Amino acid sequence: MFGLVGGFAATSRPDSTSVADALPSVAGAVVGALLLHHLVGRLQSGRASASVDAPAVEEGVTTPEGGGADHPAAADWDRRGFVVAATAAAAASTGIGLVGRSLNGSQGQNAVASRRRIALPAPVSAAAPVPKRAALRIKDVSPFMTPSQDFYRVDTALVVPKVDANSWRLRIHGKGVTREANVSFAQLLRMPLIERNITLACVSNEVGGPYVGNARWIGVRLADLLRQCGVRPPSKGGPADQLVARSVDGMTIGSPVEDVMDGRDAMLALGMNGEPLPFAHGFPVRMVVPGLYGFVSACKWIQDIELTTFDDYDPYWVKRHWARRAPVKTQSRIDTPKPFARPGAGTVMVAGVAWAQHRGIDKVEVRVDDGPWRRADLAAEDTTDTWRQWSFPWKAVSGGHTLTVRATDRTGQTQAQERTRTIPDGAGGWHSVVVTVD
Repeated sequence: MFGLVGGFAATSRPDSTSVADALPSVAGAVVGALLLHHLVGRLQSGRASASVDAPAVEEGVTTPEGGGADHPAAADWDRRGFVVAATAAAAASTGIGLVGRSLNGSQGQNAVASRRRIALPAPVSAAAPVPKRAALRIKDVSPFMTPSQDFYRVDTALVVPKVDANSWRLRIHGKGVTREANVSFAQLLRMPLIERNITLACVSNEVGGPYVGNARWIGVRLADLLRQCGVRPPSKGGPADQLVARSVDGMTIGSPVEDVMDGRDAMLALGMNGEPLPFAHGFPVRMVVPGLYGFVSACKWIQDIELTTFDDYDPYWVKRHWARRAPVKTQSRIDTPKPFARPGAGTVMVAGVAWAQHRGIDKVEVRVDDGPWRRADLAAEDTTDTWRQWSFPWKAVSGGHTLTVRATDRTGQTQAQERTRTIPDGAGGWHSVVVTVD
């Protein structure tokens, strides 16, 4: 059963090319079954041998010299044979495992060493200082800048890839590419770098969910690199409308060419929060595109960019019925009070975050039970590509209450009330929490 599950998992991986990818799992299951059969057979053969060698005795008569299936000598032989065979099998499997770990470990050690030696150059275009009033001093509100170790991670990698930056290469090719490129990490470091604060969100984030975070990224502007290769967006006559990014683990992510070349700060990120990218977040290079959900933009461990069309190619998630294009939806979340909290009567600070990357948040409103919508206080805006914190002082009275929040972006679009599923292009609806005031 485990072999079949493993085989199914292998064939569903992004880098799977045929049913042959299931063979290692199936082979492992077969070897395990044969080994178990052999070990059990040693026990059975010992019992059978002892029974055959036992002399005949009259019914109801026992003899110490008789042997038989329950004779101590037969039991000793069974245990010795079983233990020897099981020990040999355990030693062999352990040895094979150590060899495999050694091979993987050497590659991982090279990657760790290459990351440790990287010194990120100063960007030619640094991020503007974050306004002092962008971060509220309210307990339990998400910090304006998300620490790297707390930043959400959503991907299909069973084991985080560890790629050596010294041997890493990025190939850029496909439709409309007049000068195909094969770029090294060192070459990227020598290019003009930009630094930006950008909030990323995962399409699988439920209303009020945790899969959103804000970080400071440093990297090469993707549009500049594409132009160096002769790429033009569709609005300027380019033949490709989809950019397919491929990861070292085979993941494919498709982004609209028009979006990554329309002037927004789309980049090939080399650093996060002042350091080289963590391995879990795409070291040595990943894509970051403000305003698009990660599954159509944020390829980690990237190694290949192909310019193509949406008609010609379906990336990994599109094949699984997710949307081809997925701009981030306007969302808001209550961070405090937590669901089912029991605050005391009096002034209770309701607070949280709201985001509408590449459009910006214009206002946030809070409703208590079925009362009127009241405008919350917005923290200062950093950029339209980052989330905004908000707060609302609530005069709480005893009893059970439902707190609801909604946001309006700078285009005038307000969150719809109706809850929608995450598939195919992100969840929608208002976030609510139920509390009891003592």
